[in-house]
Amino acid sequence: MSIQLKRQLPESLINKQADYKNLLTELMNLAKKQGATQTEANVSLDTGFSVTVRNQEVETIEHNRNKSLGINVYFGHKRGSASTSDFSPQAIKSTFEAACHIARFTTEDPFSGLAEPQFLEKTPADLNLYHSWSIDPQNAIALAKECEAYALAIDNRLTFSEGVSLSTQEAIYVYANSNGFLAGYPSSLHNISCNLIAKDKMGMQRDGSFTINRNPAQLQSIEELAKQAADNTIKRLSAKRIATCQVPVIFHSEIASGLIKTFLDAISGGNLYRNASFLVNYIGKPVFAKKISIYEKPHLLGALGSAPFDDEGVRTNNRILIDEGVLSGYLLNSYSARKLGLSTTGNAGGFHNILLKTSQSKLKELLKQMEKGLLITEVMGQGVNLVTGDYSRGAAGFWIENGEILFPVEEITIAGNLKDMYQNILAIGNDINIKSSIQTGSILLENMMIAGAQ
Repeated sequence: MSIQLKRQLPESLINKQADYKNLLTELMNLAKKQGATQTEANVSLDTGFSVTVRNQEVETIEHNRNKSLGINVYFGHKRGSASTSDFSPQAIKSTFEAACHIARFTTEDPFSGLAEPQFLEKTPADLNLYHSWSIDPQNAIALAKECEAYALAIDNRLTFSEGVSLSTQEAIYVYANSNGFLAGYPSSLHNISCNLIAKDKMGMQRDGSFTINRNPAQLQSIEELAKQAADNTIKRLSAKRIATCQVPVIFHSEIASGLIKTFLDAISGGNLYRNASFLVNYIGKPVFAKKISIYEKPHLLGALGSAPFDDEGVRTNNRILIDEGVLSGYLLNSYSARKLGLSTTGNAGGFHNILLKTSQSKLKELLKQMEKGLLITEVMGQGVNLVTGDYSRGAAGFWIENGEILFPVEEITIAGNLKDMYQNILAIGNDINIKSSIQTGSILLENMMIAGAQ
């Protein structure tokens, strides 16, 4: 990745990052003097605030400033770990000594150790992850109140507010290891959410919407957010239960990412070497329908899941995880890779920007293609067995007939097995949800079991 963006970072941020690099350099030198064979450490700082307004009253104002230093010290294949939020010289010295003490009494693990030098990122790129928001709590409160008032005025069935929240966060992350890696980067994340309650003669329903971005200039306007929250909530009124049936379903794009997240968990190294996944030994085998391809793209500028290197300093790369339905790669850190006899994939700390190949179909066209079935807009509970692939969750959404929404649905359970569900994907819409690090459109499945009224 060769793109380098010229942007002016605040001097305080530049100085703070330089201070943390100096701190980690001193730690590496200290560990070497103490006879450690390998050492790694990271510093993170997260600052910001959040406000919540409910019914035009300020409910919460929270300021946060979290910082931490984590150290891993290796003596051969013995590892000791310690961390602190106190950055005084004595506290750092005590933390380092604690890590060394633990390491000397730990059982050897032949798979432990730093990432191999050839995998480290030599020239980390600036991925445009930091954009400050010059808003103070008072202005944030005013903006939240304005959003709430706008939303409640849209329809007289919107009777209550569940709250409008605004948060803004800035972070610095710096990592170093004794193989010569030392780098860091700043990031930011800004979010506004609006949740409402609507009421009619059939009862009350709750829903809402949110907007999230690293750049505050790219957040939805509060008018757009309020309209979306109001629309989502009003549509839920007069929801019904449906009879138990087996029909096609569409996972709306805003929840479809959860379906893909389970797949990512199943190909993560820790679950694989523990044999706690239904996709153990599946490389080269079909997992999804042939029309499905899934990509990891860590270097998208300003995206929620972008990172120039992983938590071990390993370079991140564009990868194909599913190639026309076939599993072609796992998500591995150095430890899990060694356990499996493979190489790290740059996924210490998780995945980076997952994108699915989509069709040109809009959501309305997917509804027409489905003709009759269920559009799922909410799932509840944790009914996923990663070992067997069994999937069962509470759900809500809309009943579809003749390709059109007929009425809202609630109090149902959807069930299936992920092996069958992934193979039975008929289409992915072009309504891509960019509010997630898993970017997918709505997903149409051939059928699922719906448990409803008897």
